Amino acid sequence: MRKVLLTAGFGVVAALAAGAAAKADEALDKLAQDPKQWVMQQGDDANTRFSKLSQINASNVKKLQVAWTFSTGVLRGHEGGPLVIGDTMYVHTPFPNTVYALDLNHDGKIIWKYEPRQDPNVIPIMCCDTVNRGVAYADGKIFLHQADTTLIALDAKTGAKVWSVMDGEAGKGQSGTDAPFVYKDKVLIGVSGGEFGVRGWVSAYNIKDGKLAWRGYSEGPDSDTLIDPDKTTSLGKPVGPDSSTKTWEGDQWKIGGGATWGWYSYDPKLNLVYYGSGNPSTWNPVQRPGDNRWSMSIWARDLDTGKVKWIYQMTPHDEWDFDGVNEMILTDQNIGGKMRNVLTHFDRNGFGYTLDRATGELLVAEKFDPVVNWATKVDMDKSSKTYGRPLVVDAYSTQHGGEDHNAKGICPAALGTKDEQPAAYSPETQLFYVPTNHVCMDYEPYKVAYTAGQAYVGAAVAMYPPKGDANMGNFIAWDGKTGKIVWSNKEQFSAWGGALATAGGVVFYGTLEGYLKAVDAKTGKELYKFKTPSGIIGNVMTYEHGGKQYIGVLSGVGGWAGIGLAAGLLQPENAAAWHGAVDQGKLPPKDKTVDTAGLGAVGGYAGLASYTSLGGTLTVFALPSE
Repeated sequence: MRKVLLTAGFGVVAALAAGAAAKADEALDKLAQDPKQWVMQQGDDANTRFSKLSQINASNVKKLQVAWTFSTGVLRGHEGGPLVIGDTMYVHTPFPNTVYALDLNHDGKIIWKYEPRQDPNVIPIMCCDTVNRGVAYADGKIFLHQADTTLIALDAKTGAKVWSVMDGEAGKGQSGTDAPFVYKDKVLIGVSGGEFGVRGWVSAYNIKDGKLAWRGYSEGPDSDTLIDPDKTTSLGKPVGPDSSTKTWEGDQWKIGGGATWGWYSYDPKLNLVYYGSGNPSTWNPVQRPGDNRWSMSIWARDLDTGKVKWIYQMTPHDEWDFDGVNEMILTDQNIGGKMRNVLTHFDRNGFGYTLDRATGELLVAEKFDPVVNWATKVDMDKSSKTYGRPLVVDAYSTQHGGEDHNAKGICPAALGTKDEQPAAYSPETQLFYVPTNHVCMDYEPYKVAYTAGQAYVGAAVAMYPPKGDANMGNFIAWDGKTGKIVWSNKEQFSAWGGALATAGGVVFYGTLEGYLKAVDAKTGKELYKFKTPSGIIGNVMTYEHGGKQYIGVLSGVGGWAGIGLAAGLLQPENAAAWHGAVDQGKLPPKDKTVDTAGLGAVGGYAGLASYTSLGGTLTVFALPSE
């Protein structure tokens, strides 16, 4: 195989082989091993979001200054983050999903700009803002998953379209919000639309020509889910035939949800891809009796075939919208005196899970916010009939009182103890750094009918801080071996920006008010903060250029927590009343027209309007020159 050639001016890689094309991930893996670049949204295949760069460290991070900025030209919520390949940075936006290539050698000069032509009618079916979680790179191509579900491959050097494929149908409520993920010769994408009765799936396309290699659904017959009833296991036992369909009433699985819009990871030794599936449809649990498999589950699929090796359902028969789509972080941990290859997952339901990633054995399941009350614990007794299941508290069951009963004081709220904002892991401290939500809710289910392309929610939700607390977020350090919080920093609003851990002993994250914060990896002590132009729901990244380390983050308030601002649903007087009441340690009078809008987030996060406004800016930081 010929050497990998790095074209510095444009930062693209051409991998050539005698007589045959090289596997794209061989070139990508070499780039990923260079800490000077940031070549994947998740930092690496294991989703650790850890950088070996250490020029910026715990001693000097307080000196950080803004090095340069770039306006994306788009408002709404900016999730994900930029990539750096060689001397080129690739920046994406929310809808219309514009992509920029910026020349780092010439003050961020725009090399090319790609702006898709999409039907704006896709906007109303995007449940929680018009977000996009970033682009991917491999084989000299930039991959973009557009809001209308189109997966497009662009020439990384010129921005020209190489190929494109339509993965779903926006007219049926299907949309694309996740980043593509490249492993070996395939690019994987999921689908959004659980709030529209979309049956979730994962698609794997060949990176060379965009041909579909396989597709695996979250619910349905074994032929659709790619489950082998005799070989696929759950908690160590074969799942048996029809493991999904027999847990639904009739053919409800056809509109069963289980969307797949989160973060993916990959173990090349096991050749397994890991991801989570989301909430079952509808949000009204009374209308869908049964465990509703395989929504709310962790999946381990063979990359080449899509076949499922093991699967674990965290929240059977979900009653709270606790999507299971958050990232799976792959590490090696000494658990119980034995080194294990494990997967760690911080679920919306408030439990932090550690599983053996080869077998799916459940090793740890503990609450990562003490206020979590909907379940007492996850049953870890292997001899028990409820092994691996959460033990639900009747008072916080949303179907215990039937339809139109308002279950109150449930913790966490529907957006979970953690939503899509990814955690980071440092091999130096062996700790996970987790941005969290500290929010509770009232939840009232009601009967709803399904119509293709129309909202299929069936619940009214109001959100607020836990009783006695004014803070709506915490940033925590977590020991995945024991399932214990090591330290915790309070945040006024949810910590909705993705974390970054570095070899400099510093952890970075963003807040909904717009602060980039740096804390000591060992103690959590705040070392630096800077308020960017808008609230941060993007993920912090780092790279080195010209011998200098940089920290970059997208700011642009939005997403589910910021939907009131992003979609113009907040009125200033409502925001002021809410914020004033919270300041006094009270909750404002309930007004359903405010509290339940935006699936509950408009009322809960009304106070954000007093601290930030819409924007779309990349802010890049560096130490001052000596």
